[in-house]
Amino acid sequence: MRLIYPFWILSVFLSFLIASVVSDTCSLLSTLSNFEIEYPVSADYNYDQTQYWSTGCSALKPSCIFSPTTAEEVVAIVEALHQNNETFAIKSGGHNPNQYFASVSGGPLISTRKMNEVTYNPSLGTVRIGPGNRWDDVQSALKNAGVTVVGGRIGNVGVGGYMLGAGGLSFLSAQYGWAANNVVEFEIVLSNATIAIASATSNPDLFKALKGGGNNYGIVTAYTMKARQQGQVWGGNLIFTPDKTPQLLAALRDFTEYYPDEKAGIIMTSELTIYGAVDLWIMFLFYDGPTPPAGVFDNFTDIGPAVNDCVTRSYYDLLSSNNWSVVRGSIYTIATETTTLPNSTVGMEVLTSYYDHWRNTTSSVLELSGLIGSVAFQPMPKIIARKAKEQGGDLLDLDEDVDRIILEFDYSYLFATDDAAVDDAMQRLYGGIRDRVLAFMANGTLSKAYLPLFMNDGYFREDYFGRLRTVDFARSVRDQYDPHGFFARRTGGFKM
Repeated sequence: MRLIYPFWILSVFLSFLIASVVSDTCSLLSTLSNFEIEYPVSADYNYDQTQYWSTGCSALKPSCIFSPTTAEEVVAIVEALHQNNETFAIKSGGHNPNQYFASVSGGPLISTRKMNEVTYNPSLGTVRIGPGNRWDDVQSALKNAGVTVVGGRIGNVGVGGYMLGAGGLSFLSAQYGWAANNVVEFEIVLSNATIAIASATSNPDLFKALKGGGNNYGIVTAYTMKARQQGQVWGGNLIFTPDKTPQLLAALRDFTEYYPDEKAGIIMTSELTIYGAVDLWIMFLFYDGPTPPAGVFDNFTDIGPAVNDCVTRSYYDLLSSNNWSVVRGSIYTIATETTTLPNSTVGMEVLTSYYDHWRNTTSSVLELSGLIGSVAFQPMPKIIARKAKEQGGDLLDLDEDVDRIILEFDYSYLFATDDAAVDDAMQRLYGGIRDRVLAFMANGTLSKAYLPLFMNDGYFREDYFGRLRTVDFARSVRDQYDPHGFFARRTGGFKM
């Protein structure tokens, strides 16, 4: 039977259909603007979806991808988003592995990849940087000028997410503080679709909140940073067999307490895979100069690495060479915890407890397909807290009372069917470390201290803002600049 509907019913249906289409941000902007919009199945869309470190993020399919080139185009996107209630995400380099932090399913993705300005102003001693850059792009653009900015330690890391995390830890942090401490000015699109400048003299409360506040305040479209003089550097990797663990943990403890040179930096990482196919320590070494003075890294080199490829090179070459550590083609997860540095008497007891817990927890999931487990020990000596305060401070508000170590935990694996098992292991891992830190502080083995989390290494279940003593200030600034909760409700990331 053929049904014939009255004209008024068809009119209502068509009006509803048109309203539904217009309320979709992708469709709305396709009629109002001429900037690039990528749709599913297109070559550009498919390519952009590969630019995540984790295939767990690539598996989420946005309804379209916007690639704005200016702050004004970002304003147009925010205005369009106000016409609907879609969830959206903002992506820089795609290195954050937490789903929905820089990835989205069914809603629009704002990719900042075309906002890739790097402009050095010698007269002002500043560099204006777009959030769509990766750090090796930034260093490549600056290397002939003899300057750099305080930025990431791996070249492939994106600028945007790194800067808005917990300030951005750098090889240069012992000299200049967190990367965010070196920002002179933020250009930002606010929730009301206006462009604002945040600096020490313009919106100073927002300026402080953006240094560790994540994506709660707006979409940053440019960072103006202090330029730092930069010549050749020295660095590379040391590789040790697992039997060197006691010596390495002792050397790490001493290096963090007696930090021998503010131009030096290290990351000490242990990796483990099934059947011991990989079971080793990999150290990243850095010195801001062509050759480190005698004694700076002797505690490590004297242990006897199986491999030592440290050489003198440009800063760009060093950061690019560190890209080998980026694991592609796997689901990737990350978590963190912070500990005070144990004194020399109890140092081995405490650090061995952490290491053994990581190793035991990781061993419980090693048979999952393609699983690689790693733990990174990242020194956070008092000098970094002091330099951060000297450069204007930030939301983490670290004090100089104690030295700290930031621990980073990573699991990479192949199949989403193992998500639940890895999630369980990750919670047991960082939760067990936290339990040990609190127990050591309770019995006097560790001194009691303020121990916030490092957002850039945070797992989606961790309470970053709950560990900040500046959370009330952060919340008050959010309520001032995003009173209706646009970014709080509509996009992912750590929220208050």
